[in-house]
Amino acid sequence: MDDTPEPRANPEPEVHRLRGRALDRQILSLAVPALGALVAEPVFVLVDSAMVGHLGTAQLAGLSLASTILTTAVGIFIFLAYATTAATARRVGAGDRSGAITAGVDGMWLALLLGVATAVALMVTAPLLVSGAPPDVVPHAVDYLRYSAPGLVGMLLVLAATGTLRGLLDTRTPFVVAVSGALANIGFNALFIYGVGMGVAGSGLGTAVTQTGMALWLIAVLLRRARGLDIALRPRRSGIWASARAGVPLLIRTLTLRVAILVTIAVATSLGAVTLAAHQVVTAMFGLAAFALDALAIAAQALVGQSLGAGDPHHVRALLRRCLQWGVIGGALLGVVIAAGGWWLAPLFTGDDDVRLAAAVGLAVLGVTLPVGGWVFVLDGVLIGAGDGRFLAWAGLINLVAYLPMAGLVLAFAPDGAAGLAWLWVAFGGGFMLARAVTNGVRARGTRWMVLGAERT
Repeated sequence: MDDTPEPRANPEPEVHRLRGRALDRQILSLAVPALGALVAEPVFVLVDSAMVGHLGTAQLAGLSLASTILTTAVGIFIFLAYATTAATARRVGAGDRSGAITAGVDGMWLALLLGVATAVALMVTAPLLVSGAPPDVVPHAVDYLRYSAPGLVGMLLVLAATGTLRGLLDTRTPFVVAVSGALANIGFNALFIYGVGMGVAGSGLGTAVTQTGMALWLIAVLLRRARGLDIALRPRRSGIWASARAGVPLLIRTLTLRVAILVTIAVATSLGAVTLAAHQVVTAMFGLAAFALDALAIAAQALVGQSLGAGDPHHVRALLRRCLQWGVIGGALLGVVIAAGGWWLAPLFTGDDDVRLAAAVGLAVLGVTLPVGGWVFVLDGVLIGAGDGRFLAWAGLINLVAYLPMAGLVLAFAPDGAAGLAWLWVAFGGGFMLARAVTNGVRARGTRWMVLGAERT
């Protein structure tokens, strides 16, 4: 029996059934600004590092440790963006714009609660979190954490508001806000670090002020769009709880990905200094490629969510095929550049010949596996857009269990250096990503995820 949802009349005229080049243009019109917003965020850390680096080695080390803790805390709550994108998009597709923005408002209230709780916890536990650092580094790390912690509220609100706008097929506004925030952060850092003389604490305060301003800007945009739609802006217990329920499976999925990355770093560390140093180079390039592929996933989330809300499974299939084509092609193009340019890219990071060789070999392996990564990123976006978080959580656990023996074999038998790093990235970029491609691919071939997406509208 075919349980594909029956098509229904689409009451929202802005959800078009585009084909061919018109569909490509729509995908790229969402993906390109989304990529810009994704790339703008790391600029915060780069600016902080550049300015704090002139204060001294201990200060820069403290910033490195503290910013890693901060970005990890924010990364755990990335589901705030994913869940609101999916919920908003499906309601827009169903013609319920009021319900779409209401879902976003519920997500922002959840972000506010989580942000306050996390900020307080971070301020209280800051000395404990960095206690393993050298004594001269600890005070700087604590200062950055405590002064940047209030900005966590803004950071999480930015995630939820950005997800809401993506669901409304608006990736340009988050892009403008992210770029403006990155520029403002330079000014605030210069003021607080050098002008006021706060040092590392000034860097944390500058980041907090900037993120809070970005959150207020995005909230103001959504409030303008809510005007005239009779939307209740007060917190609704049922709405916040619904947002939390939708987010928990995505949180589990994110944690499985984090564990896989941590296991990979642990293996690289155990293999030796050369492998670990070269692994950092390959990881940096993988992060850049991931931004581009994640931008396509964001477009897939929003477009698939709206088509499911409109009850148009045929268009969903067309979107799925086209987005997957873009993902694989994008991964292949990035892979060619990274693999072919590895020997020239590696010297930008290191002057050590052994590390350079290992990095070049690792980048070649990464390049070969990136088409699979493009497939995986897009399928993740499609299933998130359908609200299929529970499956993604279970799939994440299955994929992690499949990857652990591969990582264990590398740990047991691979040598330090180029060969070891190559096998490590065969395991992660090939084995782990292939496991994700299989689980997500099997799910996408069926219709259950479309039925669930239509039912959740």
